[in-house]
Amino acid sequence: MEFRAMSRLIVISNRVQPAADGAGNQGGLAVALSAALRESNGIWFGWSGGETDHFTGHINFQRHDGVATATVDLEPQDVEEYYNGFANRTLWPLFHYRIDVAEFERGFAEGYERVNARFAETVQPLIEPDDILWVHDYHLIPLGAELRARGVTNRIGFFLHIPWPPMQLLLALPNHRELVEAMFAYDVIGFHTRDWLDSFLDYVSAELPGAVIGADDIITLNGRSIRAVACPIGIDTQAFRDSANQPNALNAFQRMRISANGREMIIGVDRLDYSKGLQERFLGYERFLASHPEALGRVFLLQIAPPSREDVQSYREIRAALDGLSGRINGEYADVEWVPIRYVNKGYPRDELAGIYRAARIGLVTPLRDGMNLVAKEYVAAQDPEDPGVLILSRFAGAAEQMGEALLVNPHSAEDVADAIARALAMPRAERIRRWRALMDGVEQEDVLWWQRRFTALLAAPDPEAPADRAAA
Repeated sequence: MEFRAMSRLIVISNRVQPAADGAGNQGGLAVALSAALRESNGIWFGWSGGETDHFTGHINFQRHDGVATATVDLEPQDVEEYYNGFANRTLWPLFHYRIDVAEFERGFAEGYERVNARFAETVQPLIEPDDILWVHDYHLIPLGAELRARGVTNRIGFFLHIPWPPMQLLLALPNHRELVEAMFAYDVIGFHTRDWLDSFLDYVSAELPGAVIGADDIITLNGRSIRAVACPIGIDTQAFRDSANQPNALNAFQRMRISANGREMIIGVDRLDYSKGLQERFLGYERFLASHPEALGRVFLLQIAPPSREDVQSYREIRAALDGLSGRINGEYADVEWVPIRYVNKGYPRDELAGIYRAARIGLVTPLRDGMNLVAKEYVAAQDPEDPGVLILSRFAGAAEQMGEALLVNPHSAEDVADAIARALAMPRAERIRRWRALMDGVEQEDVLWWQRRFTALLAAPDPEAPADRAAA
Protein backbone atom coordinates (compact mmCIF):
# COMPACT_ATOMS: atom_id res chain seq x y z
CA MET A 1 0.00 0.00 0.00
CA GLU A 2 1.45 3.30 -1.04
CA PHE A 3 0.47 6.93 -1.00
CA ARG A 4 -1.45 8.30 -3.92
CA ALA A 5 0.72 9.95 -6.54
CA MET A 6 1.79 13.48 -5.58
CA SER A 7 0.73 13.01 -1.91
CA ARG A 8 3.19 14.13 0.71
CA LEU A 9 2.84 13.11 4.36
CA ILE A 10 2.99 15.68 7.14
CA VAL A 11 3.27 14.11 10.59
CA ILE A 12 2.35 16.30 13.56
CA SER A 13 3.10 15.23 17.11
CA ASN A 14 3.85 16.85 20.44
CA ARG A 15 7.55 16.01 20.21
CA VAL A 16 9.61 15.25 17.14
CA GLN A 17 11.87 12.20 17.31
CA PRO A 18 13.67 11.78 13.98
CA ALA A 19 16.15 8.97 13.46
CA ALA A 20 19.38 10.93 13.56
CA ASP A 21 22.36 9.89 11.47
CA GLY A 22 24.01 6.86 13.02
CA ALA A 23 21.44 6.49 15.80
CA GLY A 24 20.51 2.94 16.55
CA ASN A 25 18.17 3.40 19.50
CA GLN A 26 15.23 5.41 18.20
CA GLY A 27 11.83 4.03 19.10
CA GLY A 28 9.63 1.95 16.82
CA LEU A 29 7.20 4.81 16.19
CA ALA A 30 10.06 7.02 14.97
CA VAL A 31 11.27 4.20 12.71
CA ALA A 32 7.86 3.75 11.09
CA LEU A 33 7.10 7.43 10.69
CA SER A 34 10.59 8.17 9.39
CA ALA A 35 10.19 5.48 6.73
CA ALA A 36 6.85 6.94 5.63
CA LEU A 37 8.25 10.47 5.60
CA ARG A 38 11.20 9.44 3.44
CA GLU A 39 8.89 7.62 1.05
CA SER A 40 6.67 10.67 0.56
CA ASN A 41 9.34 13.39 0.97
CA GLY A 42 7.33 14.55 3.96
CA ILE A 43 7.78 16.73 7.04
CA TRP A 44 7.61 15.96 10.76
CA PHE A 45 6.30 18.96 12.72
CA GLY A 46 6.12 19.45 16.48
CA TRP A 47 7.55 20.94 19.64
CA SER A 48 11.33 21.01 19.94
CA GLY A 49 11.24 20.44 23.69
CA GLY A 50 12.82 23.88 24.12
CA GLU A 51 11.42 27.11 25.53
CA THR A 52 11.33 30.72 24.40
CA ASP A 53 10.36 33.90 26.26
CA HIS A 54 7.93 34.89 23.50
CA PHE A 55 6.28 32.58 20.97
CA THR A 56 6.88 33.88 17.46
CA GLY A 57 6.08 30.83 15.37
CA HIS A 58 9.68 30.61 14.19
CA ILE A 59 10.29 27.17 12.68
CA ASN A 60 13.62 25.40 12.94
CA PHE A 61 14.04 23.24 9.84
CA GLN A 62 16.48 20.33 9.89
CA ARG A 63 17.09 17.12 8.00
CA HIS A 64 18.26 13.91 9.71
CA ASP A 65 18.89 10.75 7.75
CA GLY A 66 16.60 11.88 4.94
CA VAL A 67 13.78 13.03 7.25
CA ALA A 68 12.81 16.72 7.24
CA THR A 69 11.76 18.10 10.62
CA ALA A 70 10.14 21.40 11.52
CA THR A 71 10.10 22.33 15.20
CA VAL A 72 9.00 25.27 17.34
CA ASP A 73 9.82 26.37 20.86
CA LEU A 74 7.06 27.04 23.41
CA GLU A 75 6.73 29.61 26.15
CA PRO A 76 7.18 28.42 29.76
CA GLN A 77 3.49 29.07 30.41
CA ASP A 78 2.62 26.89 27.41
CA VAL A 79 4.75 24.05 28.74
CA GLU A 80 3.22 24.29 32.21
CA GLU A 81 -0.43 24.57 31.14
CA TYR A 82 -0.53 22.54 27.91
CA TYR A 83 2.07 19.83 28.52
CA ASN A 84 2.56 19.43 32.27
CA GLY A 85 -1.00 20.56 32.90
CA PHE A 86 -3.83 19.47 30.61
CA ALA A 87 -1.95 16.74 28.74
CA ASN A 88 -0.22 15.06 31.69
CA ARG A 89 -2.22 16.06 34.77
CA THR A 90 -5.69 15.95 33.22
CA LEU A 91 -5.93 13.75 30.12
CA TRP A 92 -3.21 11.19 30.90
CA PRO A 93 -4.57 10.10 34.32
CA LEU A 94 -8.20 10.31 33.17
CA PHE A 95 -7.58 8.21 30.06
CA HIS A 96 -5.69 5.67 32.21
CA TYR A 97 -8.66 5.35 34.61
CA ARG A 98 -6.96 7.36 37.38
CA ILE A 99 -9.59 9.99 38.00
CA ASP A 100 -8.34 10.15 41.60
CA VAL A 101 -5.14 11.92 40.51
CA ALA A 102 -6.56 13.88 37.57
CA GLU A 103 -6.52 17.67 37.96
CA PHE A 104 -9.17 19.82 36.32
CA GLU A 105 -7.87 23.38 36.11
CA ARG A 106 -9.40 25.94 33.76
CA GLY A 107 -5.96 27.36 33.05
CA PHE A 108 -4.74 23.96 31.89
CA ALA A 109 -7.58 23.71 29.35
CA GLU A 110 -6.90 27.25 28.11
CA GLY A 111 -3.22 26.45 27.62
CA TYR A 112 -4.12 23.26 25.74
CA GLU A 113 -6.39 25.18 23.37
CA ARG A 114 -3.79 27.93 22.93
CA VAL A 115 -0.95 25.59 21.99
CA ASN A 116 -3.13 23.61 19.57
CA ALA A 117 -4.09 26.89 17.91
CA ARG A 118 -0.42 27.92 17.75
CA PHE A 119 0.50 24.60 16.16
CA ALA A 120 -2.24 25.06 13.56
CA GLU A 121 -1.21 28.62 12.73
CA THR A 122 2.44 27.65 12.43
CA VAL A 123 2.09 24.50 10.36
CA GLN A 124 -0.61 25.80 8.00
CA PRO A 125 1.79 27.66 5.67
CA LEU A 126 3.73 24.41 5.17
CA ILE A 127 0.67 22.51 3.91
CA GLU A 128 0.25 22.01 0.17
CA PRO A 129 -3.06 21.04 -1.50
CA ASP A 130 -2.27 17.35 -2.00
CA ASP A 131 -0.62 16.76 1.37
CA ILE A 132 -1.93 14.13 3.78
CA LEU A 133 -1.73 15.07 7.48
CA TRP A 134 -1.34 12.59 10.34
CA VAL A 135 -1.78 13.95 13.88
CA HIS A 136 -0.61 11.90 16.85
CA ASP A 137 -1.83 11.45 20.40
CA TYR A 138 -3.70 13.06 23.22
CA HIS A 139 -1.69 16.27 23.26
CA LEU A 140 -3.22 17.35 19.93
CA ILE A 141 -6.82 16.11 19.84
CA PRO A 142 -8.24 19.55 18.81
CA LEU A 143 -5.58 20.23 16.17
CA GLY A 144 -7.69 18.95 13.28
CA ALA A 145 -10.53 21.31 14.17
CA GLU A 146 -8.07 24.21 14.47
CA LEU A 147 -6.76 23.44 10.99
CA ARG A 148 -10.27 23.16 9.51
CA ALA A 149 -11.16 26.51 11.06
CA ARG A 150 -8.26 28.00 9.10
CA GLY A 151 -9.51 26.57 5.82
CA VAL A 152 -7.41 23.40 5.56
CA THR A 153 -9.33 20.87 3.42
CA ASN A 154 -6.69 18.13 3.18
CA ARG A 155 -7.19 14.58 4.39
CA ILE A 156 -6.30 14.54 8.10
CA GLY A 157 -5.92 11.47 10.31
CA PHE A 158 -5.56 11.15 14.05
CA PHE A 159 -4.10 8.29 16.08
CA LEU A 160 -4.46 7.90 19.84
CA HIS A 161 -1.56 6.05 21.44
CA ILE A 162 -3.18 5.69 24.88
CA PRO A 163 -6.48 4.09 25.97
CA TRP A 164 -9.82 5.77 25.34
CA PRO A 165 -11.71 5.76 28.67
CA PRO A 166 -15.22 4.44 29.31
CA MET A 167 -17.97 6.99 28.89
CA GLN A 168 -18.64 7.44 32.60
CA LEU A 169 -15.02 8.39 33.21
CA LEU A 170 -14.86 10.77 30.26
CA LEU A 171 -17.92 12.60 31.58
CA ALA A 172 -15.73 13.82 34.46
CA LEU A 173 -13.85 16.04 31.99
CA PRO A 174 -15.50 19.49 32.04
CA ASN A 175 -15.15 20.02 28.28
CA HIS A 176 -15.66 16.37 27.24
CA ARG A 177 -18.22 17.11 24.55
CA GLU A 178 -16.15 19.81 22.87
CA LEU A 179 -13.13 17.50 22.86
CA VAL A 180 -15.02 14.65 21.18
CA GLU A 181 -16.81 16.89 18.69
CA ALA A 182 -13.40 18.27 17.66
CA MET A 183 -12.44 14.76 16.53
CA PHE A 184 -15.03 14.96 13.77
CA ALA A 185 -12.67 17.32 11.96
CA TYR A 186 -10.55 14.26 11.09
CA ASP A 187 -11.19 11.80 8.30
CA VAL A 188 -9.80 8.69 10.01
CA ILE A 189 -9.22 8.22 13.74
CA GLY A 190 -7.29 5.24 15.06
CA PHE A 191 -7.12 3.31 18.33
CA HIS A 192 -4.86 0.42 19.29
CA THR A 193 -7.66 -1.96 20.28
CA ARG A 194 -11.29 -2.71 19.58
CA ASP A 195 -11.98 -2.10 23.27
CA TRP A 196 -10.85 1.53 23.06
CA LEU A 197 -12.76 2.00 19.80
CA ASP A 198 -15.94 0.59 21.36
CA SER A 199 -15.58 2.98 24.30
CA PHE A 200 -15.42 5.87 21.84
CA LEU A 201 -18.53 4.60 20.02
CA ASP A 202 -20.36 4.22 23.34
CA TYR A 203 -19.73 7.88 24.12
CA VAL A 204 -20.81 9.00 20.64
CA SER A 205 -24.03 6.98 20.88
CA ALA A 206 -24.95 8.30 24.31
CA GLU A 207 -23.71 11.89 24.28
CA LEU A 208 -23.90 13.16 20.69
CA PRO A 209 -27.56 13.31 19.60
CA GLY A 210 -27.91 12.93 15.86
CA ALA A 211 -24.71 10.91 15.43
CA VAL A 212 -25.18 7.85 13.21
CA ILE A 213 -22.82 4.88 13.41
CA GLY A 214 -22.82 2.95 10.17
CA ALA A 215 -21.02 0.03 8.58
CA ASP A 216 -17.23 -0.18 8.98
CA ASP A 217 -17.52 2.19 11.96
CA ILE A 218 -18.19 5.20 9.75
CA ILE A 219 -19.72 7.83 12.02
CA THR A 220 -21.73 10.77 10.70
CA LEU A 221 -22.49 13.89 12.71
CA ASN A 222 -23.86 17.18 11.37
CA GLY A 223 -23.26 16.11 7.78
CA ARG A 224 -19.66 15.07 8.32
CA SER A 225 -18.40 11.48 8.27
CA ILE A 226 -15.32 10.03 9.88
CA ARG A 227 -14.03 6.48 10.00
CA ALA A 228 -12.87 4.96 13.29
CA VAL A 229 -10.47 2.01 13.15
CA ALA A 230 -8.69 -0.36 15.52
CA CYS A 231 -5.09 -0.60 14.30
CA PRO A 232 -2.61 -2.00 16.85
CA ILE A 233 0.93 -0.67 16.64
CA GLY A 234 3.86 -3.09 16.55
CA ILE A 235 7.62 -2.87 16.85
CA ASP A 236 10.30 -2.81 14.18
CA THR A 237 10.55 -6.57 14.60
CA GLN A 238 13.32 -7.39 12.18
CA ALA A 239 15.56 -4.60 13.42
CA PHE A 240 14.95 -5.45 17.05
CA ARG A 241 15.56 -9.14 16.48
CA ASP A 242 18.76 -8.31 14.61
CA SER A 243 19.86 -6.03 17.45
CA ALA A 244 19.61 -8.97 19.87
CA ASN A 245 22.50 -10.56 17.97
CA GLN A 246 24.72 -7.48 17.84
CA PRO A 247 27.84 -7.09 20.03
CA ASN A 248 26.27 -4.70 22.55
CA ALA A 249 23.32 -7.03 23.06
CA LEU A 250 25.47 -10.14 23.30
CA ASN A 251 27.72 -8.40 25.79
CA ALA A 252 24.72 -7.33 27.89
CA PHE A 253 23.38 -10.90 27.73
CA GLN A 254 26.66 -12.37 28.98
CA ARG A 255 26.98 -9.77 31.74
CA MET A 256 23.48 -10.54 32.99
CA ARG A 257 24.08 -14.29 32.93
CA ILE A 258 27.29 -13.86 34.93
CA SER A 259 25.56 -11.48 37.34
CA ALA A 260 22.63 -13.89 37.79
CA ASN A 261 25.07 -16.58 38.91
CA GLY A 262 22.74 -19.42 38.01
CA ARG A 263 19.58 -17.71 39.29
CA GLU A 264 16.50 -17.15 37.12
CA MET A 265 15.88 -13.52 36.21
CA ILE A 266 12.51 -11.78 35.88
CA ILE A 267 12.65 -8.53 33.90
CA GLY A 268 10.39 -5.48 34.07
CA VAL A 269 11.05 -2.38 31.95
CA ASP A 270 8.72 0.59 32.37
CA ARG A 271 8.68 4.34 32.60
CA LEU A 272 8.19 5.40 36.21
CA ASP A 273 4.44 5.99 35.92
CA TYR A 274 1.41 5.08 38.03
CA SER A 275 -0.27 3.47 35.00
CA LYS A 276 2.44 0.78 34.85
CA GLY A 277 1.36 -0.98 38.04
CA LEU A 278 4.84 -1.12 39.55
CA GLN A 279 3.68 -1.11 43.17
CA GLU A 280 1.21 -3.90 42.41
CA ARG A 281 3.97 -5.79 40.57
CA PHE A 282 6.30 -5.62 43.56
CA LEU A 283 3.50 -6.82 45.84
CA GLY A 284 2.69 -9.70 43.49
CA TYR A 285 6.36 -10.71 43.43
CA GLU A 286 6.47 -10.44 47.22
CA ARG A 287 3.46 -12.77 47.41
CA PHE A 288 5.34 -15.24 45.21
CA LEU A 289 8.34 -15.16 47.55
CA ALA A 290 6.15 -15.62 50.61
CA SER A 291 4.27 -18.58 49.13
CA HIS A 292 7.28 -20.27 47.50
CA PRO A 293 10.11 -20.32 50.07
CA GLU A 294 11.97 -22.83 47.90
CA ALA A 295 12.50 -19.98 45.38
CA LEU A 296 14.37 -17.77 47.85
CA GLY A 297 17.91 -17.20 46.60
CA ARG A 298 17.09 -18.82 43.23
CA VAL A 299 15.28 -16.00 41.42
CA PHE A 300 15.38 -12.21 41.29
CA LEU A 301 13.40 -9.37 39.74
CA LEU A 302 15.29 -6.74 37.76
CA GLN A 303 13.03 -3.69 37.47
CA ILE A 304 14.29 -0.95 35.17
CA ALA A 305 12.20 2.19 35.70
CA PRO A 306 13.64 5.43 34.32
CA PRO A 307 11.92 8.47 35.85
CA SER A 308 9.61 10.68 33.80
CA ARG A 309 7.72 13.95 34.33
CA GLU A 310 9.55 14.60 37.58
CA ASP A 311 8.02 18.08 37.90
CA VAL A 312 4.55 16.53 38.33
CA GLN A 313 3.78 15.78 42.00
CA SER A 314 2.10 12.39 41.44
CA TYR A 315 5.27 11.12 39.73
CA ARG A 316 7.46 12.18 42.62
CA GLU A 317 5.09 10.37 44.97
CA ILE A 318 5.24 7.07 43.06
CA ARG A 319 9.03 7.17 43.02
CA ALA A 320 9.10 7.62 46.78
CA ALA A 321 6.57 4.80 47.24
CA LEU A 322 8.59 2.39 45.10
CA ASP A 323 11.82 3.28 46.87
CA GLY A 324 10.19 2.37 50.16
CA LEU A 325 8.47 -0.78 48.89
CA SER A 326 11.57 -2.25 47.23
CA GLY A 327 13.61 -1.48 50.34
CA ARG A 328 11.07 -3.19 52.58
CA ILE A 329 10.89 -6.34 50.43
CA ASN A 330 14.66 -6.57 50.15
CA GLY A 331 15.02 -6.02 53.88
CA GLU A 332 12.53 -8.81 54.59
CA TYR A 333 13.86 -11.46 52.19
CA ALA A 334 17.48 -10.69 51.21
CA ASP A 335 20.53 -12.42 52.59
CA VAL A 336 24.21 -11.56 52.34
CA GLU A 337 24.51 -13.22 48.91
CA TRP A 338 21.18 -12.34 47.28
CA VAL A 339 18.62 -9.58 46.98
CA PRO A 340 15.19 -10.35 45.52
CA ILE A 341 14.71 -7.00 43.74
CA ARG A 342 17.25 -5.06 41.73
CA TYR A 343 15.52 -1.70 41.22
CA VAL A 344 17.22 0.64 38.72
CA ASN A 345 16.10 4.22 38.00
CA LYS A 346 17.78 4.78 34.66
CA GLY A 347 17.22 3.83 31.05
CA TYR A 348 19.30 1.64 28.74
CA PRO A 349 19.82 1.71 24.95
CA ARG A 350 17.50 -0.59 23.01
CA ASP A 351 20.31 -2.87 21.85
CA GLU A 352 21.44 -3.47 25.43
CA LEU A 353 17.84 -4.04 26.47
CA ALA A 354 17.55 -6.71 23.78
CA GLY A 355 20.38 -8.64 25.44
CA ILE A 356 18.88 -8.15 28.91
CA TYR A 357 15.48 -9.38 27.69
CA ARG A 358 17.06 -12.51 26.24
CA ALA A 359 18.75 -13.30 29.54
CA ALA A 360 15.44 -13.20 31.44
CA ARG A 361 13.36 -16.33 32.05
CA ILE A 362 10.26 -14.18 32.54
CA GLY A 363 9.14 -10.89 31.02
CA LEU A 364 6.81 -9.29 33.60
CA VAL A 365 4.60 -6.71 31.86
CA THR A 366 1.75 -5.82 34.21
CA PRO A 367 0.41 -2.30 33.64
CA LEU A 368 -2.87 -1.36 35.26
CA ARG A 369 -3.88 0.23 31.96
CA ASP A 370 -1.86 0.72 28.79
CA GLY A 371 -2.63 1.74 25.23
CA MET A 372 -0.40 -1.00 23.81
CA ASN A 373 2.87 -1.66 25.67
CA LEU A 374 5.63 -2.47 23.22
CA VAL A 375 7.91 -3.90 25.93
CA ALA A 376 5.83 -7.09 25.69
CA LYS A 377 6.56 -7.36 21.96
CA GLU A 378 10.23 -6.46 22.37
CA TYR A 379 10.65 -9.16 25.01
CA VAL A 380 9.20 -11.77 22.63
CA ALA A 381 11.32 -10.58 19.69
CA ALA A 382 14.54 -10.80 21.74
CA GLN A 383 14.10 -14.43 22.84
CA ASP A 384 16.25 -17.40 21.83
CA PRO A 385 13.94 -19.56 19.66
CA GLU A 386 15.48 -22.73 21.10
CA ASP A 387 15.06 -21.70 24.74
CA PRO A 388 12.62 -18.79 25.01
CA GLY A 389 11.40 -17.14 28.16
CA VAL A 390 7.77 -16.69 29.22
CA LEU A 391 5.77 -13.48 28.88
CA ILE A 392 3.45 -12.60 31.76
CA LEU A 393 1.11 -9.88 30.51
CA SER A 394 -1.60 -7.75 32.08
CA ARG A 395 -5.09 -8.27 30.70
CA PHE A 396 -5.39 -4.48 30.71
CA ALA A 397 -2.52 -3.78 28.32
CA GLY A 398 -3.59 -3.18 24.74
CA ALA A 399 -1.12 -5.86 23.66
CA ALA A 400 -3.22 -8.53 25.43
CA GLU A 401 -5.75 -8.41 22.59
CA GLN A 402 -3.09 -9.77 20.20
CA MET A 403 -0.96 -11.82 22.62
CA GLY A 404 -3.28 -14.47 24.01
CA GLU A 405 -0.46 -17.06 24.27
CA ALA A 406 1.14 -15.02 27.05
CA LEU A 407 0.19 -15.81 30.65
CA LEU A 408 -2.52 -13.17 31.08
CA VAL A 409 -2.99 -11.84 34.61
CA ASN A 410 -5.01 -9.36 36.61
CA PRO A 411 -2.29 -6.98 37.88
CA HIS A 412 -4.49 -5.87 40.78
CA SER A 413 -4.36 -9.41 42.22
CA ALA A 414 -1.10 -10.23 43.98
CA GLU A 415 -2.10 -13.90 44.05
CA ASP A 416 -2.75 -13.96 40.29
CA VAL A 417 0.69 -12.46 39.57
CA ALA A 418 2.39 -14.80 42.06
CA ASP A 419 0.72 -17.86 40.55
CA ALA A 420 1.77 -16.80 37.04
CA ILE A 421 5.39 -16.39 38.13
CA ALA A 422 5.38 -19.88 39.64
CA ARG A 423 3.78 -21.33 36.51
CA ALA A 424 6.26 -19.59 34.21
CA LEU A 425 9.28 -20.81 36.18
CA ALA A 426 7.99 -24.39 36.06
CA MET A 427 6.86 -24.33 32.42
CA PRO A 428 8.35 -27.12 30.28
CA ARG A 429 10.58 -26.08 27.39
CA ALA A 430 8.22 -27.51 24.77
CA GLU A 431 5.35 -25.36 26.05
CA ARG A 432 7.58 -22.30 26.24
CA ILE A 433 8.58 -22.79 22.59
CA ARG A 434 4.97 -23.34 21.47
CA ARG A 435 3.73 -20.21 23.21
CA TRP A 436 6.68 -18.14 22.00
CA ARG A 437 6.23 -19.25 18.38
CA ALA A 438 2.58 -18.19 18.37
CA LEU A 439 3.48 -14.84 19.95
CA MET A 440 6.38 -14.28 17.55
CA ASP A 441 4.19 -14.94 14.52
CA GLY A 442 1.96 -12.05 15.55
CA VAL A 443 4.89 -9.76 16.37
CA GLU A 444 6.36 -10.45 12.93
CA GLN A 445 3.16 -10.15 10.91
CA GLU A 446 1.73 -7.04 12.57
CA ASP A 447 4.88 -4.99 13.02
CA VAL A 448 5.22 -1.23 13.08
CA LEU A 449 5.47 -0.92 9.30
CA TRP A 450 2.28 -2.97 8.91
CA TRP A 451 0.59 -0.53 11.31
CA GLN A 452 1.86 2.54 9.50
CA ARG A 453 0.93 1.27 6.04
CA ARG A 454 -2.52 0.11 7.11
CA PHE A 455 -3.45 3.45 8.66
CA THR A 456 -2.00 5.65 5.93
CA ALA A 457 -3.67 3.52 3.25
CA LEU A 458 -7.05 4.19 4.86
CA LEU A 459 -6.20 7.86 5.18
CA ALA A 460 -4.93 8.22 1.61
CA ALA A 461 -8.06 6.72 0.06
CA PRO A 462 -11.02 9.13 0.41
CA ASP A 463 -14.12 7.45 1.75
CA PRO A 464 -17.06 7.66 -0.68
CA GLU A 465 -19.35 8.74 2.19
CA ALA A 466 -17.15 11.65 3.16
CA PRO A 467 -18.55 15.09 2.27
CA ALA A 468 -16.85 17.11 -0.41
CA ASP A 469 -16.59 20.27 1.70
CA ARG A 470 -14.02 19.35 4.32
CA ALA A 471 -13.74 22.92 5.56
CA ALA A 472 -17.24 22.69 6.94
CA ALA A 473 -16.16 20.73 10.00
